[in-house]
Amino acid sequence: MERYFKLARHGTTVRTEVIAGITTFLTMAYIIFVNPDILSTTGMDRNAVFVATCLAAAIGSAVMGLWANWPIGMAPGMGLNAFFAFTVVGAMGFTWQQALGAVFISGLIFLFLSATGIRRWLVAGIPVSMRSGVAAGIGMFLGIIALQSSGIVVDSPATLVTLGDLTAPGTLLTIAGFFIIVALDALRVTGAILIGILVITVAAIGLGVSQFGGVVSMPPSIAPTLLQLDVWGALGFGIAQVILVMVLVEVFDATGTLIGVAKRAGLLNEGPAHTNPGLSRALMADSTAITVGSMLGTSSTTAYVESASGVQAGGRTGLTALVVAVLFLLAMFFAPLAGSVPAYATAPALLYVATLMVRELSEIAWDDVTEAAPAVLTALVMPFTYSIANGLAFGFISYAAIKLLTGKASQVHAATWIVAALFVIKFAFFGGH
Repeated sequence: MERYFKLARHGTTVRTEVIAGITTFLTMAYIIFVNPDILSTTGMDRNAVFVATCLAAAIGSAVMGLWANWPIGMAPGMGLNAFFAFTVVGAMGFTWQQALGAVFISGLIFLFLSATGIRRWLVAGIPVSMRSGVAAGIGMFLGIIALQSSGIVVDSPATLVTLGDLTAPGTLLTIAGFFIIVALDALRVTGAILIGILVITVAAIGLGVSQFGGVVSMPPSIAPTLLQLDVWGALGFGIAQVILVMVLVEVFDATGTLIGVAKRAGLLNEGPAHTNPGLSRALMADSTAITVGSMLGTSSTTAYVESASGVQAGGRTGLTALVVAVLFLLAMFFAPLAGSVPAYATAPALLYVATLMVRELSEIAWDDVTEAAPAVLTALVMPFTYSIANGLAFGFISYAAIKLLTGKASQVHAATWIVAALFVIKFAFFGGH
C-alpha cells in the first residue's frame, strides 16, 4: 500500500486513510436510500436501482482511488437524478430506458471532453455567477421536490401552490427529520444526513406509516435495470437538449467538486492542466463512471463534495476512495432496510441538500446586474418550470443577451456563446419541449 498509494509522500498512514474513507462514506451513504426513492418514480425496479447505486458508487470510487490516487468518493449525483426522473421521464415523456441511453451518450461525450481538454476550457469559459446560479437552482429544484413529496406544499388552482396539512403524520415526520439533520450537522456529527434518515425510518415504522422489511439479506437482483439502456431510442426527437443539459451539469458539478476537494487536500499545484497529472486522471475517472453507471441502471455518477469530510479527517490518497468503494459494496446487503425507508425519511435529506446548494447564491457578483440577473433567473426558472433544462436555457441566453445589450459582449467567453446559441436553436425548433 505504501508503494502503490505513496502514503509517506502524502504525509498519511493506512489508519488515517481508513478513518477518512469511513468518514466520507458515512456523509454520502444517504444516496443509497434517496436515489432508489427518486428513480423508482419512473417505473424502475427500486431494489435493482438500490444495487445499481451501490455498484456504481463502488466502481466509480475504486477507479478514482486506484487510477487517479485521489481521496474522492463517487456516486449517482443529486440533481441529475431528479432531472432524470422528473424532467426527462416525468415531463418529457421518455421511457427510463431511453433516459439511461441518454446518460450513456452523455458519458461518452463527457469522456471525449475530458480526454481532449475541452472540459477544462468549458469550465474556464462559464462565468462564476452562472455556475453559482446553476448550483442554487438545482438546490431549489430539489427543495420543491422534497416539499411536494412530503405534503408540506400542495397544488392549488388559485395560487398554483399552497401549504399542505401540517398535522399529517408523514408531513410531521419530514419536518422532524429536517430539524434532526440540521441540528446534528451543526453539532459536527459525522453522517448527520444518514442518521436523520434512519431515525425517521424507525419512527415511521413505529407509527405504522411504513412497513418494516428487515435489515440484512443477500443483495437483490440487478437484472431489471442491468443493460436495459435504450441508446437508439435516446437518439430520438428532443433528446439532444437532454444530453446537452446532462453534459453541462456534469461539467459544472463534477469538475468543480474535483478541483475544490483536491485543493483542500493540497493535491493541486498552481499551473496548467498538464502539470497536474492527478487531475487529468481524476477527470477521466469520473467520466468513465457515468457510462458504467448507465449500464448498471442509474443516473449520472459524479464526484461527491462530501469527500471534503474525509479530507478533513486526513485522507490524502486513493486508499480513502478505495475504502469508500468497499463500504458501498457491503451496503448492498442492506436492501431490506433501504426498502423500508419511506419518502418522508428521504424528503428531509433532499431538503437539507437543497439548503446547502442554495448557499452558492453568495458567490454571485451582486454589484454587477449583468452577472446577477442571469444567475438569479437561472435559479428561479428551474423550480418554477420543474426543469433544470429550462433554467440553464434561460440563464445562458439571458447572460449573452444582457452582455450584448450593455456593450459588454467582449466579456462573454466563446463557450458561453456556443451554449446560448444551442439553447436558442432548441427553443426555435422544439419550443419548450
